[in-house]
Amino acid sequence: MKKYLAIFSLLVISNVQAQQGPKLVVGIVVDQMKMEYLYRFQNDFSENGFKRLMNNGYVFQNMHYNYMPTYTAPGHASIYTGTTPSMHGIVGNEWYHRTLKKEVYCTDDESVTTLVPGTEKEGKMSPKNLQSSTITDELKLATNFKGKVIGISIKDRGAILPAGHFADWAFWFCKTGDFISSSFYGPKLPSWVQDFNNEKNYLPYINNGWNLLKPIDTYNESLSDVNPYEGKLYKNEPNFPYNLKDMLNKNDPGIIRTTPFGNNLLADFAIKAIENEALGKDAITDFLALSFSSTDYVGHTFGPRSIEIQDTYLRLDQTIADFLAYLDKNVGKNNYLVFLTADHAGAENVTYLKDNKYQVVNINRKDVENDLKAFSKTTFGEDLILNYDSFNVYFDKEIINKKGIDFTKIKQTFKEFLYTKEYVKRVYTEEEILTSSGKDTLLDFVAKGYDPTQNGELYFVYKPAYIEYSATGTSHGSPYTYDTHVPLLFYGWHVNKGETYDKKVITQIAPTVAQMLKITLPNSTESSVLLEVLDK
Repeated sequence: MKKYLAIFSLLVISNVQAQQGPKLVVGIVVDQMKMEYLYRFQNDFSENGFKRLMNNGYVFQNMHYNYMPTYTAPGHASIYTGTTPSMHGIVGNEWYHRTLKKEVYCTDDESVTTLVPGTEKEGKMSPKNLQSSTITDELKLATNFKGKVIGISIKDRGAILPAGHFADWAFWFCKTGDFISSSFYGPKLPSWVQDFNNEKNYLPYINNGWNLLKPIDTYNESLSDVNPYEGKLYKNEPNFPYNLKDMLNKNDPGIIRTTPFGNNLLADFAIKAIENEALGKDAITDFLALSFSSTDYVGHTFGPRSIEIQDTYLRLDQTIADFLAYLDKNVGKNNYLVFLTADHAGAENVTYLKDNKYQVVNINRKDVENDLKAFSKTTFGEDLILNYDSFNVYFDKEIINKKGIDFTKIKQTFKEFLYTKEYVKRVYTEEEILTSSGKDTLLDFVAKGYDPTQNGELYFVYKPAYIEYSATGTSHGSPYTYDTHVPLLFYGWHVNKGETYDKKVITQIAPTVAQMLKITLPNSTESSVLLEVLDK
C-alpha cells in the first residue's frame, strides 16, 4: 500500500509541476488602438468584453512605444521580441534598404512559395527579416518544441512576426477570401484551413452589409455620420448603411478588411485553430498570437472621430466577449493567460484640427521628395537623393564620390534646408543618431528605431500633429503620445486585479511573459519587466 501511495504522490507532484504554466497564452494586438478608446466608448461596451479584461485584470494606463516609426510591423515585432527596431531589424512595414539598395517588405521571402494557388505575391512570406527571437520562439525552445505556436491575422505581418521563427503555423488573409500561409511553415495547408476557406465564411458578413450595431444616438462620442474628415469606402460615400455585396461585385473579398467583420472572421478562424490544433488541451503551454487588423483599415479610411471607428470597436467588444466565453468553456477559466495591446495608436485628422484653429497641415510624401531633389539640383548641380522614404533621406554615394563632394558638408546643407520647412521639428545625421546620449528625447526615439545598415544617412521628425497622409482619415508613425499611447491589459492565469498609472514601455511585455512562464528571455530584449503582474 505504501508503495502505491508513493507512486500516486509522485504522479500528483509531477502533474502539478507540469502545469506550472497556463495551458494557453493568447496575445491580442489591436491594430491602431488608442488607449482613449477604452474610455471614450466605455458606456456602450458590454460587461463581458473590454470591461471584463479591465475590471478583472491588470490595466496599464500609461503604456507607450519608445521608438519611431510607430508602424504595424515594428510594433508587432517589438511587442514579441521585447526590443526595438534598432535591434530586431524591422524598421518599417516596407522601406528602402540602404545596403541592398532596393525596397524591401518586412516579411518578404523569395525562397518560399505560397500554399494557395493564385496567391503567389501575397503568400511568399516568412519571418526571415526578423533578427531577434520572440517570446513565442523561446516557448518553443523551452518546451522542446512540444508547445504549439500559431499566429493569425488579416495582415501577413500581424501573423508572421508575433509567431516568430519556430512557429507551427502563421495564417493571414488574402484578397481571394482565403487564409493562406507559405512553405516556410509546411508543405500544404492543414485540411481544416482548406475546409474553412472552401466554406467562404466571409460571405455571410458581406451579404448582411454594414449598418450600425446600435441606434444612431448611441454614437454621440463621434462626429456626425456625414463629415468632411472621412475617406470613401471603395468609392462609396462615407455614410451608413454600406452595401458590401455591391462592393464585392466590383472588387474582391479583400473589402472585408475595411469593415468590422474582418475582426469577426479572424475570431471565427481562431476558434477553428484552437479546436483543430488542440491548443490548450494538455499541460504543455501553447501560444496563440492574434492580431485584429480591421481597426487599422477603418481608422486609416475614416479617422478616429468617425462613427465607423466607434461601431468597429463596439463590435470588437462583442467579438472579444464571445471569444473569452469560448476560452472559459474550452480551455478553462483559470487555465489561460491573455494580454491585449496595440501595435501603435493614431493621430487626429489634420483637417479636423485645422478647421478648429490648430495651425497644422497634412504633408504629401511626393512633395517632400520633389523638394529635396529640386534643392539638390539647385545647390549641387546634381540630384544626390537616392531615395526618400518614411523620414529617411538616402544619398547617392556613387555620384558624391565621383564628384568629390564632402559628404559631411552635404548632410549639413540638407539639414539646414529641412529646418526651413514648417513641418520639420528635428533633423539628425546618422552620426548623431548612432552617438545618441539620451539627452534629446526625440533623438532617443529615432535611435531606437534606426539600423545603420538599412536606414538613411539623414532622418527627420515632423512637428506634433503633422502627418504624411491625405486630408481625410488618419495615419501614424510619429514619436508623439497620440501615436505611442496604447492599452495594455493582462487577464487570467495568475493575474491579480489592479491598475497603474506609472509610465511603461512596450518592450516590457515579452520579458514579463517570459518571467511568468519561467522561460528564457527573448535574445535581444531590454529585459525590463512589469513587476505589477509578477508580484504575487
